[in-house]
Amino acid sequence: MSIIQWLNYLTGVVNPTNLFVLSIIESVFFPLPPDTMLLPLVLMNPEKGMVLAGLTTMGSVIGAVIGYFLGLWGGRPLLEKLASGDKLKKVADLYERYQFWAVGIAGFTPIPYKVFTVSAGAFRLRLHTFVLASIISRGGRFFLEAGLVMIYGQEVIGFIERYFNALTMGVVVIVAVAWLSWHGWRRYGKKREE
Repeated sequence: MSIIQWLNYLTGVVNPTNLFVLSIIESVFFPLPPDTMLLPLVLMNPEKGMVLAGLTTMGSVIGAVIGYFLGLWGGRPLLEKLASGDKLKKVADLYERYQFWAVGIAGFTPIPYKVFTVSAGAFRLRLHTFVLASIISRGGRFFLEAGLVMIYGQEVIGFIERYFNALTMGVVVIVAVAWLSWHGWRRYGKKREE
């Protein structure tokens, strides 16, 4: 039995509606990432890959906003029970300074996204920045995965399962090094002008 035949048996569970619902729930509390359903669906229907990636992104961002508001309304007291006031202040300062990047990195990499959705609300990140970072990072992840499956088919599934998380972390490191280099170069240039 081929993987496609096996997946067709699972269509009662693996379908776009459940993918959308899973994407919402995963951004708030559920440990199963939507990638596990997105990849088989794209493999079964490669011509719908971009639509499925868009559906996954939309569900994930909706779930992220729900997590944000849960954090906004009740996350701070919970965090205060788990960590000291000094530690929370440091984390809040980091969030304030790197809002977009903190959410973006969590949304694109294997770092548990749900932790960042709730804590973003608890630390009162700007909602529009949070939503924009969520759309870009989650969309980047899901569209990249769907695109790879559309182009390479079944052969790329094993590669994604083994190496995608490492690759996303590598991309983040490269972007961070490039940004820090650029930022340091700018500061050095300003000091020379003074």
